[in-house]
Amino acid sequence: MSVKIHIASDPHTAYAGDICAMIEVAARQRGTGIAKRKPEYITMKIRNGNSVIALDGETLVGFCYIEIWENKKYVANSGLIVNPDYRGQGIAKKIKAKAFELSGKKYPESKLFGITTSLPVMKINSDLGYKPVTFSELTQDETFWSGCQSCPNYDILTRNERKNCLCTGMMFDPEHPNDKPKEERAQNIQKFHRWVRLKTASFLKKIINPLKFFI
Repeated sequence: MSVKIHIASDPHTAYAGDICAMIEVAARQRGTGIAKRKPEYITMKIRNGNSVIALDGETLVGFCYIEIWENKKYVANSGLIVNPDYRGQGIAKKIKAKAFELSGKKYPESKLFGITTSLPVMKINSDLGYKPVTFSELTQDETFWSGCQSCPNYDILTRNERKNCLCTGMMFDPEHPNDKPKEERAQNIQKFHRWVRLKTASFLKKIINPLKFFI
C-alpha cells in the first residue's frame, strides 16, 4: 500500500462520480449522518482548491472537502469518507488532518466546525483541538442546514427545532483552542456523545408514544 494524500486539483475531477458513489454507500451503510452530494458539487470543490483526496496509485481511497459559511466566519470539513478496503489503517485521521491544515492556511480566522454521528470522527476532531458544542453555536446559514435534507434523520432535526439530532456538533475556535489533556478530551467526547443520544432518544419517545393510540 502506498496511499498519498493530496490537496485535490483539476485532474482529480475525474473521481467526482466515484466520490459521490462512495458518499452514498457510506450514508446507506450508516443509515445516518452524511449528506449526499452531486458530481458537479464535488467538481467545484476540487477546482477551487477546497478538498483533499487520498489515492493509492489511481485507486480512490478517501476524500474530504471544505465548506465556507457566513462570509468566512465559519468553515466546515465535510464529507469525510474512506474506501472500505482501506479502513482501520488511520487514513481518515490523516485526511482530516490534511483538511484541517488546509482550512487553517486558507481561512486562518474562521471557526472550524462539523456535525457527525461517528464517534471515531469525534475523537479525530478532539485530537485536532475541536470542542463539543450545541447546534446554536454553529452557523445558522440556511443553506448549510438544507444540506441535511438528504440525511434519513432530517425529520428529527426539524421536529426538534434544530436544537439537536443524532449528530454531535464540534468546533475549533482559533482564538480559544481546546488545550485540555488528550485523555480528558476523550472523556468529554464520550460524555457529550452520550448526552446527545439520550436527549434525542427522549425526544423520539415523545413523538412515537402517541402513535400507539392510532395502531
